[in-house]
Amino acid sequence: MSGYVGILVSDPSLQNQFTQVELRSLKSHFMSMRRESGKLTLRDLASRMSRLKVVGENLTEEERASFIQDLYQNLDDEVDLEFFLKVYLKLHAHASARTGSVAKNSSAFLKAATTTLLHTISEPEKASYVAHINNYLGEDQFLKKYLPIDPSTNDLFEIAKDGVLLCKLINVAVPGTIDERAINTKRVLNPWERNENHTLCLNSAKAIGCTVVNIGTQDFIEGRRHLVLGLISQIIKIQLLADLNLKKTPQLVELVDDSKDVEELMSLPPEKILLRWMNFQLKKAGYKKIVTNFSSDVKDAEAYAHLLNVLAPEYSNPSTLTMKSHLERAKLVLEHADRMGCKRYLTAKDIVEGSPNLNLAFVAHIFQHRNGLSTQTKQISFLETLPDDTQISREERAFRFWMNSLGNSTYIDNVFEDLRNGWVLLETLDKVSPGIVNWKIANKPPIKLPFRKVENCNQVVKIGKQLKFSLVNIAGNDIVQGNKKLILAYLWQLMRYNILQLLKNLRFHSHGKEITDADILKWANTKVRDAGSQSSMDSFKDKSLSDGIFFLDLLSAVQPRAVNWSLVTKGVTDEEKKMNATYIISIARKLGCSIFLLPEDITEVNQKMILTLTASIKYWFLKQPVEEKPNGTSDSETTISISTVDDSASESSLEESGNL
Repeated sequence: MSGYVGILVSDPSLQNQFTQVELRSLKSHFMSMRRESGKLTLRDLASRMSRLKVVGENLTEEERASFIQDLYQNLDDEVDLEFFLKVYLKLHAHASARTGSVAKNSSAFLKAATTTLLHTISEPEKASYVAHINNYLGEDQFLKKYLPIDPSTNDLFEIAKDGVLLCKLINVAVPGTIDERAINTKRVLNPWERNENHTLCLNSAKAIGCTVVNIGTQDFIEGRRHLVLGLISQIIKIQLLADLNLKKTPQLVELVDDSKDVEELMSLPPEKILLRWMNFQLKKAGYKKIVTNFSSDVKDAEAYAHLLNVLAPEYSNPSTLTMKSHLERAKLVLEHADRMGCKRYLTAKDIVEGSPNLNLAFVAHIFQHRNGLSTQTKQISFLETLPDDTQISREERAFRFWMNSLGNSTYIDNVFEDLRNGWVLLETLDKVSPGIVNWKIANKPPIKLPFRKVENCNQVVKIGKQLKFSLVNIAGNDIVQGNKKLILAYLWQLMRYNILQLLKNLRFHSHGKEITDADILKWANTKVRDAGSQSSMDSFKDKSLSDGIFFLDLLSAVQPRAVNWSLVTKGVTDEEKKMNATYIISIARKLGCSIFLLPEDITEVNQKMILTLTASIKYWFLKQPVEEKPNGTSDSETTISISTVDDSASESSLEESGNL
């Protein structure tokens, strides 16, 4: 397996504690820690482990140091990888025990808890997601022979093993993400076809904003329930919150007073907008409390009773608010929702137990069904004065999903807001070029003092210059101020540097030679020509690329069975071009390319995204073992020794799939 480079753990009992992807991620952290000072001792671990999820988030440095001191006598002992993993497991168990086996901020909806150490799943959540799947996919031509799924069984995980269900669910959440012509949908799939579906699913999930750092295709095949359920919950969350933005629901401007507030509203994550909407409606009802979460603040069902009374007074029951029992009140609330015709997949028990995922889903369903906002409001005129930054929003989306795919400690909802303290940018730089960040002078969030944010961002700019980015007139304060143009310029160069470094480090015969855009262009044209095709590209902005034929030729050249040419159009009309572009993206993801472009980026020939697509296909091709290369490939194109990739490349958490 070429994807699992250099994971040297000889103790099988230790290796079995982790998935391969988790092991790779932890080794990446270990290598980064060791590079900071040349060696790693037990004494160093307490401070260095702050960047690890669960262990870093739920234990203070003092608590980690005290725990390690209680376990080991000599804190100056040097730590190798296996020793590090053993310490990590003990600290993880300690952190989990202290937090009731639930990591801080790690609900399945928000972060997809994917560690193998927490194998429990929530049966109410499983039942809710099964009901959702039965409702939205029950009429699907391929899946209807397997649906409805019985929530009391584990049929969900069996059906998910061939990858079709999850691919279809992604398309329900964000229609058009996957070209269904690319899904393998035979009744009985061979292991290769199943693996292709899982690869397509994972790369597409990343492309809609899911965090899948610790999930691999093998986890689906083995039916690891907590991982499958974690991914399903993220996909459903994305679907339920899809309308919580001004583009889809311009009436949301009713929540704010002026254009400045509109811009702030646009930068909020959808969960925060949902809470703001809920409190806006509750204020109308005279409800005095502020709801700040979808758990403890709604347990008594009182907020729900007021909310539904405002939105659908015709179905209200006077006894709901006088009910002493929270459970009985919750039952009346759900009866009210049913009378409204509002789909809901939770029980009264789920409400009073404060299930954050299911309560969020319930409120999102209420919003979708009846949001109570004015259909005609003067404030919508605010939106007309805002610039139409279609290109900016597309690039922001691509960079945001790319950064989220790296497994940083903070999930990014808006790059212009969430990068302003510099911390996530430093984390990303450390992922792309391990050891390049001076963590001793970095300031970890929460950061209250503005000059501390500037210090972080100054280091971000300094490292960018070190990596030879073009940063004329860019200062750390520009990032702190949220300068859109400059932030996007920086992120583009960071993404481009990442793939060029991956290519440089992967090529055995390059001897450290820098890979250039011209090298990638030449490689693509050579592959297509050698495969006997006539198409070519003059540059990454060649307008002839809009029909998609060149990329289909390239994909066919690197993997002859990848393209079903009977499904390809001539690419003459706009509709034909879009069909080809959608097919190209899905085929590339199905092979194993982790890409974040949209069909429009191909049809409109977005130079940056065309480069990332081409480079990602090249990266995937060069990672394949020699014996798997298509016949006729020259030696010069296949001289790759996966086992000799240097640590700086192999330990990047990006390298698993060539994230672009």
